[in-house]
Amino acid sequence: MAVVSLTYFATKAMNFVENEVLKVRDGWQEVDAVKEDFDRIKAILRDADSLEEGSQFMKESVRKLRNLADDIEDALDEYKLLKVQHQGHGLLEFLQKSHSYVKNWKACRRIMLWMRDLSSKVKSICEEHQKVCYQFKQDAEQGLSCTSTSSTWHHLRGDALLLEKDDLVGIDEPQEQLVKRLVKGPPEKEIIPVVGMGGSGKTTLIKQVFDDPAVKKHFTICAWITLSPSSRTAEVLRDMLQRIASSIMESVPSGTDTLSTELLKMMVKSMLQRRRSRYLIILDDVWRIEEWDAVKHAFPNNKNGSRIMMTTRDVKIASSSCKEFAGEVYYMKPLRAEQSWKLFCMKTFKSDSCPSNLKEICEHILRKCEGLPLAIVAISGILATKDSDKIDEWQLVHRSIRSEIDGNGRLKNLKKVLSLSFNALPYHLKPCFLHLSVFPRDQQIEHMRLIRLWVADGLVKTKEGKTPEEVAEEYLKDLLNRSLIQAAELTSDGRVKMYRVHDLLWEISRTNSEDRNFAAVVDEQHAVWTDRVRRLSVHKVLQSAQPNEPLWKLRSLFMSGVRKSSINRVLSSGLKLLRVLDFQDAPLKRFPTQVIDLHLLRYLNLRCTKLQTLPSSIGMLQHLETLDLKHTFITVLLVEITKLHQLRHLLVYRYENIAYSHSKYGFKPLGEIGALQCLQKLCYIEVDDQKSRILMREIGKLIQLRRLGILKLKKEDGRTLCLSIAKLTNLRSISISSLENGEIDLQNLFSPPQLLQRVFLTGKLQTLPHWIAKLHNLAKLKLKWSHLEEDPMSILQSLPSLIHLELLQAYDWQRLCFEAKGFKKLKVLGLDCFEGLTFIQVEEGAMPCLEKWSIQRCKCLKNVPSGIEHLSKLKVLELFDMPDELIEKLKPQEQDEEWGKVAHIPELSYGYWRNGGWDVKSVETAAKKRSNLPPCWK
Repeated sequence: MAVVSLTYFATKAMNFVENEVLKVRDGWQEVDAVKEDFDRIKAILRDADSLEEGSQFMKESVRKLRNLADDIEDALDEYKLLKVQHQGHGLLEFLQKSHSYVKNWKACRRIMLWMRDLSSKVKSICEEHQKVCYQFKQDAEQGLSCTSTSSTWHHLRGDALLLEKDDLVGIDEPQEQLVKRLVKGPPEKEIIPVVGMGGSGKTTLIKQVFDDPAVKKHFTICAWITLSPSSRTAEVLRDMLQRIASSIMESVPSGTDTLSTELLKMMVKSMLQRRRSRYLIILDDVWRIEEWDAVKHAFPNNKNGSRIMMTTRDVKIASSSCKEFAGEVYYMKPLRAEQSWKLFCMKTFKSDSCPSNLKEICEHILRKCEGLPLAIVAISGILATKDSDKIDEWQLVHRSIRSEIDGNGRLKNLKKVLSLSFNALPYHLKPCFLHLSVFPRDQQIEHMRLIRLWVADGLVKTKEGKTPEEVAEEYLKDLLNRSLIQAAELTSDGRVKMYRVHDLLWEISRTNSEDRNFAAVVDEQHAVWTDRVRRLSVHKVLQSAQPNEPLWKLRSLFMSGVRKSSINRVLSSGLKLLRVLDFQDAPLKRFPTQVIDLHLLRYLNLRCTKLQTLPSSIGMLQHLETLDLKHTFITVLLVEITKLHQLRHLLVYRYENIAYSHSKYGFKPLGEIGALQCLQKLCYIEVDDQKSRILMREIGKLIQLRRLGILKLKKEDGRTLCLSIAKLTNLRSISISSLENGEIDLQNLFSPPQLLQRVFLTGKLQTLPHWIAKLHNLAKLKLKWSHLEEDPMSILQSLPSLIHLELLQAYDWQRLCFEAKGFKKLKVLGLDCFEGLTFIQVEEGAMPCLEKWSIQRCKCLKNVPSGIEHLSKLKVLELFDMPDELIEKLKPQEQDEEWGKVAHIPELSYGYWRNGGWDVKSVETAAKKRSNLPPCWK
């Protein structure tokens, strides 16, 4: 009877589900139609994006399209969520699945009807947009649209050309450098591109150079051609022809208005070749590489010292021009602090000083300008109208600089100049720039964190033959080239490690993000967001929730410096469609259980929290691509982690800094790690257990790996590891440490991955692995506690791409010689703990590119390296825990011969490890007194 009842109720339940599912399934044909609509709207948005600033009607039309696209994305993601929630196999799972369908069939029907409603909206809104576009085109042909931005651009460009030299600050030195490059040098034609972000003073500087008497005297033909974001090639060539003719007192033949671009180029070239005149052509504000390509062949090589100068915001354009013509890029630098202050006071107070009661607040305001001349001048224009006795008015400007930029007529021009760079971005880069606003103002942004976020957030297009991370790298380089982000910190081998965004460009990013519902920032001053916002970034404080808080639409959530109660409240707010969850530095000791319900989550960052364990339910996050547990206290990952088949980046390690180095702690995987076929980064695995050999074999299955870190490797596992590494053809970086600095055997790697760029080996090797000599792309090598039995220097100095080398007890040297022509690209060298080393020699021609040299704990070294004076590019020499006898010889008052060898080095320091910290002192050298090193050159 019990069996009959069970069968009866199961059959009824299954019939009910089947009927209801059929009803819903009949409507799921809408899904494919809606996907097509989604692609159609995205294509329309790509075309309309550049026209958005043209008129208010166009802006409103694009806003409707964006909202509709967001609604469709919501519907498709809810459909995807239902599919994820109802996956299962077997009778029990089917019954559970059936119960779930019975429970949620209304939700299924709701999504179906929602999609049908959206399909009907697509047609009407697209038709409406077509009408707006037609009207916009009509207005454009009559000259009624796009006038505001264009006129403002030309107005500001004209202002820059009319400035008197007495109104300028910090221009004398760069003007002198550029004039020298113009009038001296080889007879071949050269190009001098001047690169900088909007408002950095490129045009102002070049105008002073152009008007310099020495330049006017040197060149027979001088022509200034101003481009714009909307320049056309024929117009540029006609303008060039007119200005060249005017420069030599000739007239342009009639009828040029109807000539093709090719004929115009021929006329320009012919006029410049006449009498083999020495010419100077200025191309001011080149926006696109196509603009340069269109005119470059019009400039003949008269072999008499002709020059072309170009201003641009794009490094890529500048570099490309230098490859075709001889030349070197000139990079604009921000004004130094004293120059900024001088310009600020001159424009604000018409003097060289500031009233004492306003000094502090003025310094705060000036800091936001970050040495950008246009920003200083614009903000000074506002403050010049304020009463110096009413400090509250000045404080108000400081507090509300963003609203001032939006609402004040003077600062609106500044905003438009900076916004031009954003508006000129290709469609696929705009979301990436807007995404920068989710990070706190002035915070440096880690390179790989940004890449992983962009990939997880769906901001990166797929390209055949490239991983999403490689495409994101290209995006970052493009933003860097366009001067929209800056490199804040470089690695020793030249890669960008950290980025920063200029304060005012961050405001541009934030304003546009909010206007487009792309992202909203919640901080002490802003606690409101729209019901359509897709990304929410909470900085330090989350005030009481606003009414009807629309968190279910969020795709990304960032919480920095908030209380645990705020985290729990937000996680309980229905974040069902979330893709990105970033809780870096959050006050968490336990894993938030609500996270397991975020079935569409791709990115989970719990870095620098106090977590000690992960729940076994972590395996339910089937879409997870990045799991960042760096600097937590997690040491074991359960077997369930191997269910995350989409995982691309697994970071589970922490450091503890101790004097010269740091102790590293990784994790023990309990499952078969080879199941994670998509992994690109795996750091750091601890392998000191009985299953270590199995684990070493599992690593060979991870053929997508780019970076691998292994701790506590035993000698007997080396052979198996080598066999696995040989299969990892995509590997770029590998770090291997032995168990308690024991011996490791890495001699069985006969086919090393040829893309390897960074190798870090810690432990006894006895013999340098033979395969290191085969790594032609190796840029960074660290050997610690190697205790080699043969001198490795002959092999190391022949590595063609080596930039960074660190050696700690690698070999028992007594005399160390760097031979001529060795280490051709080496820039950073570290020598540590060579207790028997008494003499170092640098032959002339060795290490010609060396910039930084650190020597530590070499107790028998009493003299500086012989021949160090040959290292003309050496900028830093560090001596830590070295003999006092050596340090005394470096002090300039002694006028010792040893001091003379290092007098050319700008930074010379020494230090000792005392009482758990470093006591570091600097030696004043002759080079340091005249050094002009940028503060973050390292």
